[in-house]
Amino acid sequence: MITNNSLDPILARKNTSDDISQIGPKISPTSNGRANEAPQKSSDEEIILQNLSKKINLPYVDITQYVLDENVSRRLPEKYARRFSSILLAEKNEHYLIGMVDPLDIFATDELHAILKKPLQLALVSETELLYKLDQLYRRTHEITDFADKLASELQHDTPENKEEEKAIKQVEPAVTKLLNSVFEDAVQVNASDIHIEPGENILRIRLRVDGLLQEQIISTADKRHIALAVAQRLKLMGGLSISEKRLPQDGRFEVVVRDIKFEVRMSTMPTQFGESVVMRLLNKSTKILNLETVGMNPETLKRFRQIIKIPYGMILVTGPTGSGKTTTLYGALTEISDVTKNIVTIEDPIEYVIERANQVQVNTQIGLTFARVLRSVLRQDPNVILVGEIRDQETASIALRSALTGHLVFATLHTNDAASTAIRLIDIGVENYLVAATIRAIIAQRLARRICDSCTAPHQPTEQEINFFTPLFGDSFKKSTFSYGPGCAHCNFIGYKGRVGVFELLELDGPMREALCHKNTQDFTQTVAKNRTTPTLLASAFEMAKQKITTLGEVMRIAGEQI
Repeated sequence: MITNNSLDPILARKNTSDDISQIGPKISPTSNGRANEAPQKSSDEEIILQNLSKKINLPYVDITQYVLDENVSRRLPEKYARRFSSILLAEKNEHYLIGMVDPLDIFATDELHAILKKPLQLALVSETELLYKLDQLYRRTHEITDFADKLASELQHDTPENKEEEKAIKQVEPAVTKLLNSVFEDAVQVNASDIHIEPGENILRIRLRVDGLLQEQIISTADKRHIALAVAQRLKLMGGLSISEKRLPQDGRFEVVVRDIKFEVRMSTMPTQFGESVVMRLLNKSTKILNLETVGMNPETLKRFRQIIKIPYGMILVTGPTGSGKTTTLYGALTEISDVTKNIVTIEDPIEYVIERANQVQVNTQIGLTFARVLRSVLRQDPNVILVGEIRDQETASIALRSALTGHLVFATLHTNDAASTAIRLIDIGVENYLVAATIRAIIAQRLARRICDSCTAPHQPTEQEINFFTPLFGDSFKKSTFSYGPGCAHCNFIGYKGRVGVFELLELDGPMREALCHKNTQDFTQTVAKNRTTPTLLASAFEMAKQKITTLGEVMRIAGEQI
């Protein structure tokens, strides 16, 4: 039990080189396996901070609930805020309210007073929350605009159209590099998965995909039309692409280091009306592979899935749209069954993360190294487990299914809307129906639903549209349940959501289902699935999460819409 007496050793540290900021859990740039995942303060840390606040006679401020005036807070430069673990919370009359992890640090408070040139009122804040809040406060949007203006100034007389391109790009390289560094820094701060750089007629759009949705920053490029060209050319050089080719799409990759974290960047260029659009996917190379317990499966589904992946042969399919977390689920499964007795071979495009004890092969279609060709060779490598990153055609599907039939455990992904339609899709692309019926053990369909922000969750009264949608589907279960939503706060950038969680549907094929597939009777197969399934559908799983106040009814309707 934490008492005031237990705080005396903490306060006694002020007589040593230690400081009270060392209490509570520590976080790092890769906390929870993400570059900048919103941290959760532990209950023990909360109790310690509340008691410490009383002991030192200074207020404790929960900054997740505190609405900042960003114009005021930015009066404290970022380098000093991070150096002294502090944040400018508010301006009150003739003084500033300053939140500090260690408000007893006299040197830090003297320095802050000299910088801000006003009396300070001190408050205690959580280090866990402060570091995350600083990343949200000191976004790079203003910095990006400033660097774009400087780049435009340098391009006024020396544009890539006026000189030989490589020479012109080299002259403005420092300005372009500063602009791109700020873009990458901003993306990492908000935990973006993708960066879009899109030229318009008089604007340059920089868009970041956060929690599945794009957030936009617009830079006016009137009289600065060469900014987009210079940025695209610099990125193409980084990705090893031809800067002279602007008529055709190109794909490349490179690595960047942001905040001492190494990211692999997969980039794609596309010629558009006003220049080349560039899209980049960020892969954190230091991210730990999630285990199956952390992907979001409910306990019953998780228990059964673990039993299935221990079967020595057969095929397990994971389906869903791009960005639905299929790779994470597959990597989690492989990590769980990996041991010294198994030879695991993966065929991927691209290899996203390194799996211990797995031989991972990168597909390269430019030299003819396709999924099908690698898969044929893999069968001569004495594998126990094979992962096919994506089934794209009849040839790959047939080889994968025959591999499962001859004593291998095969994992693969496919783009379908739900579990039931997956087996039908394989038959539609030309795979023999008896192969599908004989080899498929289970199908996992999944989506990612946005989580309600923990800092601003509030009761939600279903709208008329939601009532009309859910009542026919769930009846009394819907009527008797209560739901939540996020009205938006500073912690979630006033969106109402923070982070995402997996939604899963597990379908195991039984005898009647296999018989329907053998006869190519897709209608009978669909009816049998509906009648014999023992686990909830994707929609039912998402609705259960809404009942548990993990996500909103709006997110459940979005998932339902993707299945139509």
